[in-house]
Amino acid sequence: MDPQPSVVRYGIGWPLLGFVAGSAAQLAQSALWSSAVYATVLSLALACLIFVSALMRRRRLAAALVAFSLGITCALAGFAATGWRAAAQASQALAAALEGKDLQVSGVVTDMPQYRQTGVRFGFRIDKATLDGQVVSVPPDVSLSWYFDRPGAVTTSGGEADADADAANAVAGAQIAFQPAPVRAGERWQLMVRLRAPHGTLNPFAYDSELRQWERGIQAVGYVRRGPKDASPQGLGQTWRHPVELARQQVRERLHEQGLEPRSGGVVAALVLGDQAAIDRIDWHVFRQAGVAHLMSISGLHITMFAWLAVRLLAWAWRRSVFLCGLWPAPSAALLGGVLLAGAYALFSGWEVPAQRTVLMLAAITGLNALAIRWPWPQIWLLACAVVVMIDPWALLQAGFWLSFVAVGILFAMGPPGGANAQQGVLERLRALVREQALIGLALAPLSLLLFGQFSIVGFVANLFAIPWVTLLVTPLSMLGVVWAEAWVMASVTVQWLVAALSMVADLSWSVLARPQAPLVLGVLAVLGGVGVALRLPWSLRALSLVTLLPVLLWQPSGVPDGEFELIAVDIGQGNAVLIRTSQHALLYDTGPSFGVDHDAGQAILLPLLRAMAVRLDRVLLSHQDADHTGGAAAVLVAHPQAEALGSVDEAHPLQSVRAIRACAAQQRWQWDGVDFEILWPPSGQVQSGAKPNTRSCVLRIASSSASALMTGDIERKQERELVLSLGDALRADLLLVPHHGSKTSSSDAFLDQVTPQTALLQAGYRNRYGHPAAEVSQRYAQRGIDVRSTVQCGAITWQSWRPELSTCPRVQAPRYWRHQVPD
Repeated sequence: MDPQPSVVRYGIGWPLLGFVAGSAAQLAQSALWSSAVYATVLSLALACLIFVSALMRRRRLAAALVAFSLGITCALAGFAATGWRAAAQASQALAAALEGKDLQVSGVVTDMPQYRQTGVRFGFRIDKATLDGQVVSVPPDVSLSWYFDRPGAVTTSGGEADADADAANAVAGAQIAFQPAPVRAGERWQLMVRLRAPHGTLNPFAYDSELRQWERGIQAVGYVRRGPKDASPQGLGQTWRHPVELARQQVRERLHEQGLEPRSGGVVAALVLGDQAAIDRIDWHVFRQAGVAHLMSISGLHITMFAWLAVRLLAWAWRRSVFLCGLWPAPSAALLGGVLLAGAYALFSGWEVPAQRTVLMLAAITGLNALAIRWPWPQIWLLACAVVVMIDPWALLQAGFWLSFVAVGILFAMGPPGGANAQQGVLERLRALVREQALIGLALAPLSLLLFGQFSIVGFVANLFAIPWVTLLVTPLSMLGVVWAEAWVMASVTVQWLVAALSMVADLSWSVLARPQAPLVLGVLAVLGGVGVALRLPWSLRALSLVTLLPVLLWQPSGVPDGEFELIAVDIGQGNAVLIRTSQHALLYDTGPSFGVDHDAGQAILLPLLRAMAVRLDRVLLSHQDADHTGGAAAVLVAHPQAEALGSVDEAHPLQSVRAIRACAAQQRWQWDGVDFEILWPPSGQVQSGAKPNTRSCVLRIASSSASALMTGDIERKQERELVLSLGDALRADLLLVPHHGSKTSSSDAFLDQVTPQTALLQAGYRNRYGHPAAEVSQRYAQRGIDVRSTVQCGAITWQSWRPELSTCPRVQAPRYWRHQVPD
């Protein structure tokens, strides 16, 4: 009996496509419906599916009508199933009343701890939580941090003068040697913790940490309390739960014991365990510039290679036994075993989207072959896509999902390399492979521009030697190290050679094409055009496809009118960073905090924003040298060598070695494109006086013919009073950057009465330990009817001088159900 007639007649593609489309539509919802509504829609969709299936068996509907009906029905099912899961997860959110409370929790460590400079972070499944002895309801899955004990670390009282403590502790953390994590996957613990909602920064073109936490099912984050008055953490023994994560942790500890060179060892850890956080930031930059970042994680290429090796070895071993061959043919047994082993490797390496996609495609192809079913490649591709979305609907919002599936779709559509002509010689096949590699790179270029705002021009050349080097040398040695540790040493050496070679091409000034990120419609059109270039179409049609790339390459975001200026108060947590643009110039006022020795707001937030907006900085103004204002400065200054550095920074400060920073002083003035800039504070010579950094913050006033803005740094009452006395009405501004993040030491009555702003921008961290903004400060602004826009409530805020009455608040104006809404 032929198992294919129903598939051939009606097509499985439409139901699969419908399910994916329905799930994608649900992700666009700004707010969730109730679980009951989603359950009702899902029930109706399943009833319709049963009804249509019955008509299919009786051949009472035309094939096209059946395919359409199945597609719509599965779209409703995908929408409802995703919404029902989301509503169930949202119901477990942490109650606002429990944020910041000391909770006694017991539960199990759910994953391999991730290292930071100051400690480790790990998933924790809570079985029971109590507050003052009373059982309370908390989210079952949380992410906790356990900070290391660091000799000589700075201790603070939580007061407002502790801005530099985090940076000092981060440096201390960087100097400690590797030490085993205090917890192990699968262990049961009783801990004293403080939790809060997973509130992350929200900026254009930046990584959405809240979405990532939601995708992992994390509804609260926090840290382990270990103060003198806190109950000590108690290990309650190892459980059988999460054995794979425990094995991963044990392998990582063995890898660290080898004493590998830290940077190359991080790459080896990423290839063995999928631990991408182990790769040094400098190396990530090289890999991205060279266009080979996809090789430094567990990608489909690695899984496929592993499966191919497993199939070869299993087939060889199976043929050695007459008994086994009598039970099952060697090719079939080897294929099944190869898929199972590939699945085990993907699971061991973290089960990320590219690994999921590859294992599912291999499983689909193996299963169809075993059943003698021959599906067209688009249906196999859609099947893997639909299963990934069924497991993790929010993967649709990941860049890795689209890069992975688009790349594989192109490979399927192009057919076997070089046409798989057995009569071709080695040279002809090599030429065909090189040509097709170039076409794939060209096809994926628009997608890279759409997702990241840049494309590696040297990526084609770099991948020609990096792919075989990583696939045939680095990865096998890294994997072999699990059973023979000496192989890790050899893998580390091969990584060092590779990084040295890639650095030469990545350092070329023209290695990367960066363009402002175009609107979605233009981006999708360009991606389709890129795919058209790669397909086996006549060259006339391929040339026509190239035309669709032009809008993305030529597109420019709307500019700032002459004589006006725009401010973007970037959401960087506790700190300041404001981008100020005129029609032809740009200034960055402060650069946000450092989150650790190798992680800061400049690298993580500001540079992606500047790149996506195609902003070339003319000047970086550092109001003063506190870490929450200069933490990202080094990364920004290195990436923008043409930018002049101006600020209130001591001559002995480490930043002076990155770029000479000219001291700011009152009465410094300049004009860009009809917009006036003037430094109002500090008085000349005060930077060298050794005064407290806050008191010598650079105060900048920007004025156009339409409106004005005042950037204040961390000035305090005394400086505010002197500014009022010396400048009077010249201090007035339509927009005010709230001094010192809303500290009670600033925003005095006299100062606010003199500035008389209509709008105030407040940059502070969610539930920051300084208590910013202070209640009495917020009351002063409210009494004067000043519209205070906070990055905590809004995310990144845009304000324009030609429309001073308008400002954006994306967390409110463009909500998504996974984003945290701050309680009033």
